[in-house]
Amino acid sequence: MAAETSQTLDRGLRVLSILASSPGGLSITELSAAVRVNRTVVYRLVATLEQHGFVRRDKSGRLHVGVGVLALSRGLQPVLRELANPVLRVLAEELGSTAHLTVADGGEALAIAVVEPTWTDYHVAYRVGARHRLDQGAAGKAILLGRDIRDGVSPKIRWVQTSGELQTGARGVAAPVLGVEGLEASVGIVTLGDLDATVVGPKVTAAATEVAQRLS
Repeated sequence: MAAETSQTLDRGLRVLSILASSPGGLSITELSAAVRVNRTVVYRLVATLEQHGFVRRDKSGRLHVGVGVLALSRGLQPVLRELANPVLRVLAEELGSTAHLTVADGGEALAIAVVEPTWTDYHVAYRVGARHRLDQGAAGKAILLGRDIRDGVSPKIRWVQTSGELQTGARGVAAPVLGVEGLEASVGIVTLGDLDATVVGPKVTAAATEVAQRLS
């Protein structure tokens, strides 16, 4: 027998999910059509979510995800680090490069887990909390690649390589974390040394797949 669920909670979560994927915001009418319930129900859902800071209205009255959602996402970061760190440790030690887990935060890439190798004479220093544009650096571009893949694009290579985009002389390889509902993320490495992407790319992709399995 199917588990009993809350219809109201289900609708509220769908509202948040739809708004999160609508950067330009939605009107009540548009949101009602997307959730497939009447405007009166949507008004009540939105009013409740607004009270908790999970939904906000802009000056034109369009609805957006509110800052209250950020508090929830920050609370999730320690869990993501705990689950991803063992994978990042293996990757960092095997490749002698700094490994990281990066998530999308608006239009930016945010590093939430970083592991540096223990045996190298030098390596790139990369800190948790570092941010950069999604369209710069391997980590951000891998997240954008993940969006393309979810939209049905099937690239031959599922990893991204960059050189010198965020730090002079630094080379990076990253792959998207796929199949985790509600998460846009990538696993990558960055190094100042020589990098054979044909070798490193598949290893980083495998690590991203393992992180996805741990998070699923």
